[in-house]
This record gives sequence, structure tokens and C-alpha cells, in this order.
Amino acid sequence: MTLLIAICVAVLFAVSIYLILGRELKEVAMGVFLLGHGANLGILAMSGQPLARVSDDEVISLSAPVLDIASTPLVDPLPQALILTAIVISFAVMAFLLTLLVVTHRRTGILDIRDLSHEDAPLLSAEL
Repeated sequence: MTLLIAICVAVLFAVSIYLILGRELKEVAMGVFLLGHGANLGILAMSGQPLARVSDDEVISLSAPVLDIASTPLVDPLPQALILTAIVISFAVMAFLLTLLVVTHRRTGILDIRDLSHEDAPLLSAEL
């Protein structure tokens, strides 16, 4: 299971780097979003899994991650709390980036990075 999650994290990072290096601002924004999701999945994968209670090398049942039983190895809930905080922060960044995309498209009509680098800055109403 850990190998599968590691492969998923690697694919998410690879696709996000590919998108960040793209020509459109939409691709760059999607790459940033995927990078955040890959980081969250990586942190979750490193935090461990609820281990099964073992008695004489036999699996009895899966234990809950936050039980206070001395004989049961537990999963640390701190990474899960950090991921929840990271999800909220990434949601705010996502909303901000999408707002910037909409404003840029409304003012210039283009989202290509090369064209935007040659575009003159639009005049603000105070400069008129």
C-alpha cells in the first residue's frame, strides 16, 4: 500500500511540474493545485497507518488510530491535523489564483505567458 501511495505522489509531482512549466496561466494554476495535493498525500503517507493488533504473530483486528491502549501501536494524529490546515490554506490560495486568472483575462483578453510578457500594462482609471 505504501508503494502505491508513493507512486501516486510521484505521478502528482511529475504532472504538477509539467503543468507549472506550461505556457498558459491556467496550466500553471492547475500545477500549483496538484503540487499541494501531492504534498498532502505525501505527508499522509509518511504519517503511518493504523497497525493491527497482533497476538502470537496473528492479526486480530485493525486498531483505531487514536486509542489509548498501551500494547497497541498508534498513528500520530498531528500530520492529519496539519494536512487539514494545509487543505484550508490551499483552498484560499486556489481562490486567490483563480481570481487573478479571471481579472487578468478580463483586462488583457489573453492568458498565454509569452504574450503577457509583451503586453503593456492596462491603464487604471486613476491614470486616465
